[in-house]
Amino acid sequence: MTKTRHSHLYGTIITTAVVVFISIGYLLAPWFHQLSSVDPQGISIAAFRHARKQFKAPAKNPWAEIDEGEAAQIHSLVQQSVNLTDSLNGVGAGDKKVIYRIETLRPNKTDVVDYLDNNGPQPERWARVAMLEFRHNDAFNVDYMVGPLPITNATSMLPLSYCYNSGKNWVQMPLSDGLDLMAWALKIGERVTDITQDLLGATVNALDPSDPDALVMGWRPALIESGRMVHWLEFFGPGMKSDGRTLLPQGLYVKFDTPSTNHQDWVVGQWFYNGLLYDNDTVLREAMRSPTFERLNLNHDGEWTDTEDFGSSMAERDMPPPLSVQPYGPRYHLDRDESYVSWMGFSFYLSTNQATALSLFDIRYNSTRLIYHLGLQEALAHYAGTEPLQSGLEFLDTFFGMGSMMFSLVPGVDCPGHAEYLDMSYHKGGKMYTNRNAICVFEFTSDAPLQRHTSAYSVSVSRNTYLVVRSVSTVGNYDYTIDYVFYLDGSIEVKVRASGFIFSAFHAEPRSSLLTRDDSTSEYGYRIHPAVHTSMHDHVISFRADFDICGPNNTLIRTAIEPISRKYHWDEPEVPGVRNTMHMVHSAIKHETGLDWPTNGREMYLITNTNATNKWGETRGYRILPGSGISNPSHLTILNSTALGRSAAWSASDVWILRNHPDTEPASAHHLNYMDPLTPLVDFEKMVNGENIEDEDLVVYFNLGGHHVPTSQDVPNTLMHTSASSVMFVPFNYFDADVSRAVRQGVRIDRRPSDNDHGTKKKEKENGDGKEEIKRPRHVPRESEVDGEVAYFGAHYTSPLKVEHEMLSPDLSHYLKERDEGEVGGWKTVRNHVGGGLPGLFAGKERGSHGEEDGEGRERWDW
Repeated sequence: MTKTRHSHLYGTIITTAVVVFISIGYLLAPWFHQLSSVDPQGISIAAFRHARKQFKAPAKNPWAEIDEGEAAQIHSLVQQSVNLTDSLNGVGAGDKKVIYRIETLRPNKTDVVDYLDNNGPQPERWARVAMLEFRHNDAFNVDYMVGPLPITNATSMLPLSYCYNSGKNWVQMPLSDGLDLMAWALKIGERVTDITQDLLGATVNALDPSDPDALVMGWRPALIESGRMVHWLEFFGPGMKSDGRTLLPQGLYVKFDTPSTNHQDWVVGQWFYNGLLYDNDTVLREAMRSPTFERLNLNHDGEWTDTEDFGSSMAERDMPPPLSVQPYGPRYHLDRDESYVSWMGFSFYLSTNQATALSLFDIRYNSTRLIYHLGLQEALAHYAGTEPLQSGLEFLDTFFGMGSMMFSLVPGVDCPGHAEYLDMSYHKGGKMYTNRNAICVFEFTSDAPLQRHTSAYSVSVSRNTYLVVRSVSTVGNYDYTIDYVFYLDGSIEVKVRASGFIFSAFHAEPRSSLLTRDDSTSEYGYRIHPAVHTSMHDHVISFRADFDICGPNNTLIRTAIEPISRKYHWDEPEVPGVRNTMHMVHSAIKHETGLDWPTNGREMYLITNTNATNKWGETRGYRILPGSGISNPSHLTILNSTALGRSAAWSASDVWILRNHPDTEPASAHHLNYMDPLTPLVDFEKMVNGENIEDEDLVVYFNLGGHHVPTSQDVPNTLMHTSASSVMFVPFNYFDADVSRAVRQGVRIDRRPSDNDHGTKKKEKENGDGKEEIKRPRHVPRESEVDGEVAYFGAHYTSPLKVEHEMLSPDLSHYLKERDEGEVGGWKTVRNHVGGGLPGLFAGKERGSHGEEDGEGRERWDW
């Protein structure tokens, strides 16, 4: 538990320029000058780049993910162990145990703070090991902790339960293997090929998952309780070319009951078609023979599901667009070994997790901690509809792996051509996986200024440049782009944009009659194609922010902006009565609670330190408010969701303020809550127990997302600018003044007449009207007496530059490929393993090479 002493010595940031300008390929003519080794301000670019290469984090990253060597040692230790702790009270000896997941068990906050702030010992390193334990006809996912690491005689394996408020470290799994469910679903489809051929014009093909014409089967849980699971299955079109199978529901459903993991107990139940339930497939066949049986229109795949249009053309589309470039290299500093970033006073560590993707730790401004932990907790999508699948469809996406599905970003499109990239590695099923270029870091200049003002003879305007840390998690049909954005004034923004294919609903339209519409037609969505309807749903995406504003003891101040009628004695006699005006009312939130964003923005939520004031005697703090999304982030519309049970109580309000217990309550959710919604491992309701939160260590759980009612504009994919939401943390009397003034770049143009121009300046001074005079930039010589001054603050470009083609159009020829000297050309194609968790969502289609196996020797199936 000892370590060498580290001090907080941060690399000096010497500013160079980043500019957004129009860069069109044919304009980059050979006559452009070569990039000079010294910029226009005389700063040595070579010296800056050298300093950047030498940049190191002030301490080792205590949240770093388990590496391949550590995972191999842990895997070997657990396999060889004969005394695995049995934490399942009353359950007999296990029949089989399989190591499912190995990852870092993040250290306790108290240990990390002592290490970083007080040069204390480096926190012990432990791993979280998830085991699949099969006991007779039951299956359990059991969490253990292994440490300290590296493995020595002192290393032990213990049940991991201290961070779960359920008092247990296991979840009973309704299925022992998701592949079993998918195999059975295909068997059900094979037994009714006559029905599907008649009603849907196609059949399943279990022997050839790559059959582009075969049906697939999607499912949702209708019940998860004590190891039992009841499913509704629906047939879908394959959508092999576009991946748009969620746009291709076929309107035939079957209920499937799995009361245990024993296949002999599994039962095929009712069938549903055109609003009617049939007890079994025999009854359905008999009904189909009736002359009055009504067959429905088919939902066919086609160009309408393609995400690209390669056929259309117009002159503007054929011209390259404006792009962001970075000729002098990045201005931020990055220590890749420790995943540590420093920029314009900000600094922070990065850490990834298989379930919850990317988190930021120890966020500081000018060496003072603002936030200990900022990261994703859970991503909920909850649907509603008028048929068996959509009526109860919900997803808790960390179950499927928001981190393991952080796939490779596309340079120049997902991120600017000048961005830098980091990989995401994880250990699952006995194998280490690495998602290349899963995180990008870049600086960007907005199209709008950060500051500007025009006076009678002058104007001052500054560029708004900010730093972005971005990742994209693709979970089935949806792609979530998650940004952590840092601004020059000390503000921080968390933003989520969603895209991908909507999960549509089948729209029952008889083949024999025209489509009729009534008041209920648009109750849950809108018609977007023959036999297809959209399906309304809520996205509620939970994040955690562990604030430490001027120390750990903080208070939430609720400042209301209220109307008031008040009499002022100076108003008389013109206003004989009261004046209608407004004022602020300040109150501290005393106990843990949930809050919603107020209508008309009439309240402000402020995380403050009542024991710290700025230069002017005002309490220092940060304001929490909705950011730059399309609307205020929303919470779940559904009250006491039948499907969710107790698994996602955090979705009921926009913001939660809790007393922080970072060691025993490090998260608001657990990815396995999806498999045990009635008695979840982490029950958020238990965390909100009325504790005092004045002058305490506080944690804020806030939700992003929105109410998504897809329309025809969501076909084929939802567009990100229509589905974005964000929350910002903005300095609120935290500083003595605007700190961006010292680091931003811009220009002041002063066109006042000189002193000898008709004596104007002299007259202004004589009349005492010399306000403009004090605005004159100091220590900057006038360029001419006639033209006045053009004074730049910060660097600017003064000569043509050569921009590398790679920055404008990065080489994508090796995207989704890895080095392999044994293959022709030295590259081999890799695949994104979309899907995951235990059960997938779709049965019948595999993307990639047929027969590819995971670490346990089983075929990997797509969703």
